[in-house]
Amino acid sequence: MTLEQLLSEASEGEVIEEIHVQLTELTQSKTSTNKPYFDIEIADQTAKAKLKIWSDSQAFPFLSSIQKGEVVGLDAVFTKNQWGLNAGRPAMRLLSEEDKTAFFAPSSERQIVIQAGWEYMVSTCSSFLDERLKLLCLEALTRYEVKWQRAAAARTYHHARRGGLIEHVSQMMRAGQALAPLYPEISVELLLAGVLFHDIGKLWENDYEAEGFVQPVTLTGELIGHIAAGVEVVNNLWRELRAREEAVFSQGDPPSDLLRQHLLHLILSHHGTREFGSSVTPRTPEGWVLHHIDSIDAKIEMLRCAYAENKEVSPGIFEPRRPLEGLPVLPILLSVKNAEGE
Repeated sequence: MTLEQLLSEASEGEVIEEIHVQLTELTQSKTSTNKPYFDIEIADQTAKAKLKIWSDSQAFPFLSSIQKGEVVGLDAVFTKNQWGLNAGRPAMRLLSEEDKTAFFAPSSERQIVIQAGWEYMVSTCSSFLDERLKLLCLEALTRYEVKWQRAAAARTYHHARRGGLIEHVSQMMRAGQALAPLYPEISVELLLAGVLFHDIGKLWENDYEAEGFVQPVTLTGELIGHIAAGVEVVNNLWRELRAREEAVFSQGDPPSDLLRQHLLHLILSHHGTREFGSSVTPRTPEGWVLHHIDSIDAKIEMLRCAYAENKEVSPGIFEPRRPLEGLPVLPILLSVKNAEGE
């Protein structure tokens, strides 16, 4: 059973199961009455969850003897409430090397999703008529392919999983290709290049370890952030390619420096407002469209997570999912499908 499946089934009632997970966080603390416990975070390919492991459980001394990053079998009586996942009578064991290898191997379903997204990104960028944008995008995909395959789109809120950035970017590209032709002011290729680069800084901010489901905290993420890092990546690649392909970058319409500035604007403005981290607010049609399709894709993913993981408090209505306001409500198509299934 995957962690995503467990979160869903535990929302409906008690689940007695051993699951295989990686301990991505492991901190020992004490209550106000000095009772010791561990705060842990567990993760697999599909999801992550936080748990408290109390000192009177079988798992407590086991956790005292290991470090975070270990892959374990966690056997417990799982339930879920408004505070999250709970593990009753937890017991843990280290997995065999064979089980660890199987645990880290991407599931066929995840492989298909990530590979399809990757191929779409590559084929879309390969089709650009503007040779400068084509060269720039394909260089970024080729040079950083290993990081692309690992990075998440966020730490918690949306696509917070290994390969999640590919899912997010490829879906935004699909949305951009569908929406941009409706507005003749928009340069479709500039918009799609902006989609590719808007979160490229997350290749460093939200990268995963080579093996596992831990996103290390990095100096790039903390001191620079993904927006500034993205600007640096584009400027560096642009300079390298301009020196290598001088004939291509010395001509073209619009002029290369103007094109570069508009592309950088899409990275700098994609959060929409300064309150949410944008260096500037969107000033161009491409800037506004990119900001909104970014927000749409993130929020739809948050809703999907709520339907899969949160408890149903009333038919078709689920517990809150931060940072969304209110209670997520099942869409009408799923409501009809569920009713037909009954």
